[in-house]
Amino acid sequence: MSAPAAPEGYATVNPFIITTDADELTRFVIEVFGGEERAEARTVDEDGLLLQAEVRVGTTTVMLAERKPDWPFTPSLLQVYVDDLDAVLERALERGARLVTKPTDFFGTQFARVQDASANLWWIWQHGDAVWDAQDGEGEWGAEGVDEGWGEVSPELAYLHDTLLEAMTALRDPKDAR
Repeated sequence: MSAPAAPEGYATVNPFIITTDADELTRFVIEVFGGEERAEARTVDEDGLLLQAEVRVGTTTVMLAERKPDWPFTPSLLQVYVDDLDAVLERALERGARLVTKPTDFFGTQFARVQDASANLWWIWQHGDAVWDAQDGEGEWGAEGVDEGWGEVSPELAYLHDTLLEAMTALRDPKDAR
């Protein structure tokens, strides 16, 4: 199946983040992930809140808007591939992100998680020599093993799992902290 036609600069699926302090998160995406804002897309609503900003990161456009006072807290969970995981993590932490999952080997790739000041969780990957070839891991990743659990879990997989559970159960609305 071919990919549906999308305008220049947009992927087939583009995330839209509704958040507290969308301007700050826009700067975070630009500075941490090397994004480039499309100034012509910036739209402010009648109430003065940011209705839409767009930042292109690699092949994807991330759209952002300010959460209205009566809208619920809806953190985003985002996956980003980068060329230099350590440099991206350093920039994220300098911009106030919290390290959720330290860099960990995951089947030949490096993986880490951070949570930005608006409580969005970022899965940050540096692609390596992935070893999850379908033939090699068919028994572990196939549908037959789904109901049987994970079987023997490595310390790395346990760490990745546990840090996600901790981060998700600790999610709090940033407005409540103010």
